[in-house]
Amino acid sequence: MSMSYTKNSLTVFFTLLASNLYTQNNFEGLGETGISINHKVNSSYKFNFSARSRYYLYQDDNFGFSNRQLDFVHFSTLNVDYNHSLSLGVQYRLRETIDGANDELRLTQQFNYTKHRNTVRFGHRVRFEQRILENFTIFRTRYRFALDFPLIGEKLNIGEYYLITSTELLLSLSNVMKPEIDHRTTAQIGWLLSKKTKIQFGLEYRFEAFNINTANKLYVLTSYILKV
Repeated sequence: MSMSYTKNSLTVFFTLLASNLYTQNNFEGLGETGISINHKVNSSYKFNFSARSRYYLYQDDNFGFSNRQLDFVHFSTLNVDYNHSLSLGVQYRLRETIDGANDELRLTQQFNYTKHRNTVRFGHRVRFEQRILENFTIFRTRYRFALDFPLIGEKLNIGEYYLITSTELLLSLSNVMKPEIDHRTTAQIGWLLSKKTKIQFGLEYRFEAFNINTANKLYVLTSYILKV
């Protein structure tokens, strides 16, 4: 089952990527590198701190490296039961001193539902966000469907790889802009280094404001995750 899901997920993702990468005029390529620290206080409560750097790799028909922003994020999560959880998050995005755009304070409320079927874990996530910028606030609703599973065997062991794929729809509302709809498709490979550490790398393709004037963005994602 795992190999079947792997082939189907990767086929859909890269077909979508190939059909849009070179046919869209408004295209940018970016990278995002992050580190995440997770701590489980007890069976009901856990929290997370992360820092991410985002940078341009391809812009205005040219390849080159240019810093865009830094994100600092905290999430606290309460497990309602085995499959359901509630989270509150706060994020600060630093851009003004990097590329001149507005800094941002973001508040997040999240509901998450997961379910296991054989080796595959399915996840449904709903987020409500308030993106507070200098002169206005954006209210955003997000829904994501994700699945992950080990690539070898029925259980993930140290030194083995796993796959994470997801699709997400976003709606942004503000009194200074038209309603904006975005879509994101992501595929990442993870490597379990030890019981407490893992790394992930992959791609994310974004259709931003596709109901207005679509901006196409490809992200190269890398992250290091640590449990303490």
